[in-house]
Amino acid sequence: MAKILAIANQKGGVGKTTTAINLAASLAVLEYKTLLVDADPQANSTTGNGFDLKNIKLSLYDCMVNETAAEKVILETETPNLYLLPSHLDLVGSEIELINRPNREYVLRNALEPERAKYDFIIIDCSPSLGLITVNALTAADSVVIPVQCEYFALEGLGKLLNTIKIVQTRLNTQLKIEGILMTMYDGRLRLSNQVVEEIKNHFGKMVFNTILHRNTKLGEAPSFGKPALLYDAESTGATNYLNLAKEILQKNNLTKIKNEDKILETE
Repeated sequence: MAKILAIANQKGGVGKTTTAINLAASLAVLEYKTLLVDADPQANSTTGNGFDLKNIKLSLYDCMVNETAAEKVILETETPNLYLLPSHLDLVGSEIELINRPNREYVLRNALEPERAKYDFIIIDCSPSLGLITVNALTAADSVVIPVQCEYFALEGLGKLLNTIKIVQTRLNTQLKIEGILMTMYDGRLRLSNQVVEEIKNHFGKMVFNTILHRNTKLGEAPSFGKPALLYDAESTGATNYLNLAKEILQKNNLTKIKNEDKILETE
């Protein structure tokens, strides 16, 4: 049964989509079958995996509005073990179309339910808002990864997101947990970066991931080539950072031991 992780922050430009693409690719490279769900109408997780939106015939919009089975929409990516449920600009209109539907907050959860048994992880890239699609993602998820950039306004909006998570936990998904707060765009040369990390660690303690994502040009270049950083430049700092994050999440969920045991059984 797949663990579903939502990557969420309503503040734009925090490295949310970069995290979704590269965390999903890292888990896939570590031999965990992973589905990346692009729940952002900007569809950057879709193009960032090398798909041209003009060629996307079915998308998450069809799953949510037209009740198309997810298995008919899912695409195989260039990365082994990584699959994509693509997005499209049409998704913008889904919030209006779902507004009068009964149990509208559970549409994504219901769409993903038949797929859970087929994957080890499902990663949802949320849109930079706290609208109905993001609420659907939080209702479908087991836990949330919150990317926060190492900049002056880092804590701005975080309270609003945590409040939304609390509402979802109370009313829609009592099992929802915070997987961790992820510090992104860290530059060790800047005193401000170190101050922000220190402040967030003091404030949130163990909720903050040990892995910190450094500013890295390769991470910025990779999407223009339609590849995760691991396929674009496996030696880059960005690729290494995301592999470390994937390993930290696996250890946190006691999943590494299970996978190793599977390998031992296969070799015997």
